[in-house]
Amino acid sequence: MGAVEIIKNCENLVYDTLPQVLDKRYEITYKQDGSPVTTADVLIENIIKDYLVNQISDIKFIGEESFDFSWKENTGYLAILDPIDGTENFCSGLKEWGVSLCLWCGQDHLASMLLMPELQESIKTGDKIKARFSRITGFSSSYNELIGEGIKEAIEYRVTGCAVYNLFNVVRGSFARFINPKGAYVWDLLPGIMLASEHGCQILLNDENYQGQLLDPTQKYRVDISHVYNLNNHKEAE
Repeated sequence: MGAVEIIKNCENLVYDTLPQVLDKRYEITYKQDGSPVTTADVLIENIIKDYLVNQISDIKFIGEESFDFSWKENTGYLAILDPIDGTENFCSGLKEWGVSLCLWCGQDHLASMLLMPELQESIKTGDKIKARFSRITGFSSSYNELIGEGIKEAIEYRVTGCAVYNLFNVVRGSFARFINPKGAYVWDLLPGIMLASEHGCQILLNDENYQGQLLDPTQKYRVDISHVYNLNNHKEAE
């Protein structure tokens, strides 16, 4: 079974489990950093992990809810998952939350997915996208002084509280740009970054051009992604 088919099967698993997931959205505890986690986060992570291990017996797994920061570099198959990105939205009853998943083998990217189950929208590796043009800049909800400055300069801006939703929108062109100057981990960013790369977006990580490499899961990365249509329009204006 190919990586794209495995990703699609993971999407189907999430939809099959969605009634249970929604039933657990208000079963909330809080992490040491004060951020919420629900029983549903753990449920999705375990279901996808079990499926992937069943398909690829020697796969290593990085999930937001179970990651061990004593991680050593991996050279074989690897899955990176955020089971519920935008948990604050999710446990507040909002629909703008998502599942972020990518598969790698060594330094080779195999497939990625951004999925918004309650909105019934997704982008996966190989999908064709109808391009849009937008003036909107999406900003991370983790406040940083640069976000305040960016909001002043933006023609239009949105703060959605969900990196998956922000990345989904910049990949398809519904956002011209997505900026997170404070930084986030690979489970928040890497699947969306790979899809942005596939669709020709400009990607800056920590102020440097992204070259397609597997990122260190113990580090946070500042991100600035611009949709290709926005870049082309800017060049024509010049």
